[in-house]
Amino acid sequence: MGVFQTKDGKAPLEVAPSLSADAILPRQPGRLAIGRQLLIVIGSSTGGTEALRTLLTALPERMPPILIAQHMPEMFTKTFAARLDSLCKLKVKEAEEGERVQPNTVYIAPGHSHLVVKPCSSVGYAVSLNQGSPVNRHRPSVDVLFRSAANVAGRHALGVILTGMGRDGAQGLLELKEAGAYNVAQDEASCVVFGMPKEAIALNAAHEVLPIQAIAGKLVALAAQRAAVIQ
Repeated sequence: MGVFQTKDGKAPLEVAPSLSADAILPRQPGRLAIGRQLLIVIGSSTGGTEALRTLLTALPERMPPILIAQHMPEMFTKTFAARLDSLCKLKVKEAEEGERVQPNTVYIAPGHSHLVVKPCSSVGYAVSLNQGSPVNRHRPSVDVLFRSAANVAGRHALGVILTGMGRDGAQGLLELKEAGAYNVAQDEASCVVFGMPKEAIALNAAHEVLPIQAIAGKLVALAAQRAAVIQ
């Protein structure tokens, strides 16, 4: 915990350290990537609720499983998932501990936990909810979700980083790219805050930079291409 003096010099301020995804799970590129099911992982923060609505409502009813880490207090994530479910062709729900992820379903990280992807049997994935320390001062953290997907899905993952303040998700998106995933970042013009995508782009973690209105179509095309390769 860092300590800083206030301007009047009277009371010290304690600032929590900004931890990396190492605080939750180790990076294990290629060691756990046994899943052969396609997986889409998305991270967002400020402005993300509207960006996610735009993206998810444009997707068809048949898609690979989609896991989302949106920075949001825990009292809102369940109602947010229910609202999206009422608007989307896909099923949208708040993620639950241990459930196996299914196609045509979107899983929203609960506001109290990191969302972690785990191997499940020889081809699929399950989710785990981790209430460990905040990463980049966030729980759920996009970096944690992206690292777990890099570890277990690797080249069978598609990564998307959307509008948000700060840098959470930038390093994780790079790890996804290095594991063989294909990544998309939202462009500056359509972001409410061009923070997280900007940091990811600076790391050369994104293959493409697109406006939010174009990302759904890109994911549909990428999912079809990668499904054909797996089969």
